[in-house]
Amino acid sequence: MEVVETTGASLHNPNKWHSIEWKKVYGNVRRLQKRIVKALQEGKKRKVRALQNILTRSFSAKAVSVRRVTENQGKNTPGVDKVVWNSPDKKIKAVEDLQKYNYQAKPLKRIYIAKNDGGLRPLSIPVMKDRAMQALHLLALDPIVETISDQHSYGFRKERSTADAIAYCFHVLSQKTAAQYILKIDIKSCFDKISHDWILSNIPMDKAILRKWLKAGYIDKQIWKKTDAGTPQGGIASPVIMNAVLNGIQQKLNEKFAPNRAIKKRNQVNFIRYADDIVVTGRKKELLQQEVKPLIEEFLKQRGLEISHEKTYIRNITEGFDFLGKNIRKYKGKLLIKPSKKNVKSILLKIRQTIKRNPTISMQMLINKLNPIIKGWAYYHRHGVSKATFNRIDHEVFCSLWSWAKRRHPTKAAKWIKKKYFISTGSRNWNFQVTIKDKDGKMRTTRLFKAIDVPIKRHIKIIGEANPYASEWEIYFEERLGFKMVENLKEKRKLLKLWYGQDGKCPVCSQKITKETGWHIHHIKWKSNAGKDLINNLMLIHPNCHMQVHNQDSKVIKPRSVKRALQDA
Repeated sequence: MEVVETTGASLHNPNKWHSIEWKKVYGNVRRLQKRIVKALQEGKKRKVRALQNILTRSFSAKAVSVRRVTENQGKNTPGVDKVVWNSPDKKIKAVEDLQKYNYQAKPLKRIYIAKNDGGLRPLSIPVMKDRAMQALHLLALDPIVETISDQHSYGFRKERSTADAIAYCFHVLSQKTAAQYILKIDIKSCFDKISHDWILSNIPMDKAILRKWLKAGYIDKQIWKKTDAGTPQGGIASPVIMNAVLNGIQQKLNEKFAPNRAIKKRNQVNFIRYADDIVVTGRKKELLQQEVKPLIEEFLKQRGLEISHEKTYIRNITEGFDFLGKNIRKYKGKLLIKPSKKNVKSILLKIRQTIKRNPTISMQMLINKLNPIIKGWAYYHRHGVSKATFNRIDHEVFCSLWSWAKRRHPTKAAKWIKKKYFISTGSRNWNFQVTIKDKDGKMRTTRLFKAIDVPIKRHIKIIGEANPYASEWEIYFEERLGFKMVENLKEKRKLLKLWYGQDGKCPVCSQKITKETGWHIHHIKWKSNAGKDLINNLMLIHPNCHMQVHNQDSKVIKPRSVKRALQDA
């Protein structure tokens, strides 16, 4: 793919934010991250530090960092200084200001969000500049943490997910000869209790910058409070720091309980971690209680952490246990993974509250509010034994919608209400849908999504040692991205065809287009110039790159088709 620039500045002298050549910028960052991983694998610690310094001082890394914090969900949420970077001029000025010299972290803004158990979880919001500085140094820290991480740690890591953690649980517990007991560990206030001394002594990054983040304090109800421990929930670097703190538990367990194949088979001690939730399997209850648990407690104590005894337990697999919203349990020797009762109760409460709080809005607006909730939850649980639960969810949603419709028309008969709100299409009755005319004069149907329509599909777990920053794993991760995007776009065939035609990359910056990055549909011949919505006139582009193309009046050239390229070859 090729982008022809009609105007613009060079990479090293950008006059405007939209003049930055993102393809070169991301290429520079990626190349340095690969060199960091290679130097670390070769044991060249001095070279690692030197490459980290080069990366964090480079214009490319600073530009990528500012772009990250101005495109994520918190881009419009200010810190204590009430500043947001919401214009190109502010963004390019922010890139220039990302300097270590005279840098001083500001206090964080403390807010509270509701937890599932009814309590409140504290979140600390840094100012925009501190977020960008964290994102900048994270570019140099994350390749190191990723390289040395436990193989079966899945939380807050690139290309890993809860589905990978659950798939590994199935792998180690499903066999008839598998371990019969599990130790479920929850760490008490993990983010808030981590020892600052341990972090400063062991995290491989600029210590002066790190110390300023840790000691910045926070403002709660207009009162400044100091921080003597922990790393704030809400900070960009906090999840990676937490992972670095907890890395090593698997190695400790392997050294003691699985130094060779025979001992590993006898003990069957397997380790799974997602963030601060830990599951350890074992053949005997006494092994987990008397040996495994004390070992992990000692490991955590050195880092200022402790186990939450209220949420930590040992159970037989026939009793089952909840992990990441799933219930994992053996029924007559067969392991089944279902949505947990607590998780089902939580989603039903959210759906009912959404319906109850909107008694007068239109059908279309209500459907648009409910569909993301139902669809997101169903797709999260599509890898387990969930069909019966999906059917129950759909039934409960119908009951709530029927009550909603009856309240709107208390004097109407049930037959009248059914005819107005619930339509029969094909072999399916009681579809909650509405057909209205859109702005272009076309009739469009908006239908409530049904969880039962989500097919059950086994998740392919990531290979434990796979490293997204290492060159040797690049093809592997490209293949996995293809699988993911097919799942995300298979209902939108035109978008999937565009994505494949572009090799999954944005034509402006040459970076992968994923669900996380998002995308815009760009008309090669603009609609204002009578461009049509035909596939030959469309491209998928990152949101920021789309703004850049329109701002500079650039032309995006569509590549030749794969078929044409093969013929030429």
